[in-house]
Amino acid sequence: MRSVRYLPAARPPVADKREAILRAATQVFARNGYFNSKVADIAHVAGVADGTVYLYFKSKEEILHSIFDRNAGEIIAEGRKLLGVLTDAREKLRRIATLHLERLGADRDLAVVFQVELRGSTKFMEEFSAAGLAEYLHLIREVFEEGQRAGMFRTDLNAKVVAKVLFGALDEMATNWILSKRRYKLAPMADQVLDIFLNGVSVR
Repeated sequence: MRSVRYLPAARPPVADKREAILRAATQVFARNGYFNSKVADIAHVAGVADGTVYLYFKSKEEILHSIFDRNAGEIIAEGRKLLGVLTDAREKLRRIATLHLERLGADRDLAVVFQVELRGSTKFMEEFSAAGLAEYLHLIREVFEEGQRAGMFRTDLNAKVVAKVLFGALDEMATNWILSKRRYKLAPMADQVLDIFLNGVSVR
């Protein structure tokens, strides 16, 4: 069981209290662990009263859901926007991978919440897998199927499986980055993942 760390002094309230609460919760969950965290901790870091948190969220669990929903929704929307200006399926997959790791690499607390805290129970994993993750995998699948139709990718491969393989590789890179004692940038790992994913490891 992780010990609860001392929290920083409360910050002045900001105009968007809901956003402040989500930012504070991301920090608290990442540093103390979801199950060790209290709504009072989140309120303290957000610079709001405990009761204010409940004006925006019914429970600590709903806050965790909201962190996931907001960030998953943003990355999917940003991904679709980027893909709308590209025509090459290989480059689309590369952009998805880069965006995935850039976003997590830019916010270590968010990465910890996504890679560790959301997986704290089977219940959480089932809920989040049925939500934004399914849509994200569908986005990768769509791009791969586009490449199959264009003759870029093997047509004998199951696009659903391929999407899970790519996601799994990116997911592992993010987890390793969190756990590593060595400090390095996460986003550049996308190129290595895509090189292996698209070209394989066999010498031709």
